[in-house]
Amino acid sequence: MKMNLDNTPAAAVQSDCLVLGFTEGGDLTPSAQEVDEASGGAIRRLLESRDIDTGIGKTRFLIGLGGVSAPRILAVGFGKQDKLDLPRFDRACLAAGKVLRDHPLESCHMCLHELEFDGSDAGRRLRQAALATHRSNYLYTTTKPLKDDSPVPLQSTGFQGGEELQPHLDQATAIALGFETARTLGDLPPNICNPAYLAQEAASIAEKYERVELEVLEEEAMAELGMDALLGVSRGSANRARLIVLKFTGADADRNPVVIVGKGITFDSGGLSLKSGENMMQMKFDMCGAAGVIGAFVACARLQLELNLVCLVAAVENMPDGDAYRPGDVLTSMSGKTIEVLNTDAEGRLVLCDALTYSEKFKPDVIIDVATLTGACVIALGHHATGLMSNDDPLAEELTAAGAAIVDRAWRLPLWEEYQSQLDSPFADMKNVGGAPAGVLTAGCFLSRFAEEQRWAHLDIAGSAWKWGSDNGVTGRPVGLLAQYLLDRAG
Repeated sequence: MKMNLDNTPAAAVQSDCLVLGFTEGGDLTPSAQEVDEASGGAIRRLLESRDIDTGIGKTRFLIGLGGVSAPRILAVGFGKQDKLDLPRFDRACLAAGKVLRDHPLESCHMCLHELEFDGSDAGRRLRQAALATHRSNYLYTTTKPLKDDSPVPLQSTGFQGGEELQPHLDQATAIALGFETARTLGDLPPNICNPAYLAQEAASIAEKYERVELEVLEEEAMAELGMDALLGVSRGSANRARLIVLKFTGADADRNPVVIVGKGITFDSGGLSLKSGENMMQMKFDMCGAAGVIGAFVACARLQLELNLVCLVAAVENMPDGDAYRPGDVLTSMSGKTIEVLNTDAEGRLVLCDALTYSEKFKPDVIIDVATLTGACVIALGHHATGLMSNDDPLAEELTAAGAAIVDRAWRLPLWEEYQSQLDSPFADMKNVGGAPAGVLTAGCFLSRFAEEQRWAHLDIAGSAWKWGSDNGVTGRPVGLLAQYLLDRAG
């Protein structure tokens, strides 16, 4: 979907649909006021008769208002004015975008960012509205083409405003492209999106954007480096593992980079600790950490941010053949630390630990890993918040603030030393699971042992990357959080 700014008065805009926002107890926005005057007070009458519903996320089409060039208006409710904030604003914009996507329209003109509320400015509201509209316009079509009579997603959206808002729309466009990249990768079936496919996609990204380099490590190279934890997971699959390294150099070469590491389990059967059949088809989503960091990398490269960024993807498939690793095996990680495997379905931490050790070669300023790591995180936080753990308080605060600023929120969980004892093993330096209590925390503790000398954070997106049991596909999170964090670092 193309997005542009258009300063034409709202009543005169040539578009399939004009989109206006309304609150309970708030004044009409400038565009709504224009339309009301052009239509002889029709907007105020519809509000008074409650034919325009101001409830949050409520929508209604108004057809053929006199004096208005657009053939229809979508009236969108944002709830009570005194309760309006950025998350509620985002929620209503997403609802509006879904209605527009599912209606036979090719274009619309948005004025939702004219709604004012405390703690916001026009640029931030525009960016959030544009991002929400683009995200809700997403429709997976790779293996399910649209039927001839299906509504087609919006082709273009204009936003009310002048050139002073262009930098904010540019950010929204780049971040939206990152979300779209992550969602497309995540939604692809595992017979297409395997480790080799992710490497091909990385090659396309490196070819498309300036200042981007790519290196792909095959299994032989990883074996020479001693990545036996990662390779142990890969042993049961016919699809060979890849360690994908995308590098963006947007600042002086001597500036220490941000390293983002993604868990790329392109399908997780559980290995010999086989998962139950229920919802196993959704285990194609176990590479959403990889999809998220690739999406954030695309946003950064599109914006050509003034920083250095390394994106590592540990791309592996976890399958149960005759050579698969077993419960009871002891694996030696690249760091030299040994791991007793109690459960082959706790494989994400095994591929990530070697990727974290490898990332040290880049002398990172910070390392952030992203993974659909634990079902325990979904139990703790549901599908709304990403779990955040870190060994560095300022880094945790920066990530939390970034998520809040773009409504891709994370909640910090403890990384206390007391939890580490649950990983003790009589046969190795540690075991790969710490038991049922505090499963999300012991998984984070495990990873922390491979980032002890680094400023490190872990994002568990098992709940936020997709909703268990639904058919809505992936969300693309935490592309927004990561992109905002990188924007903040770049100034």
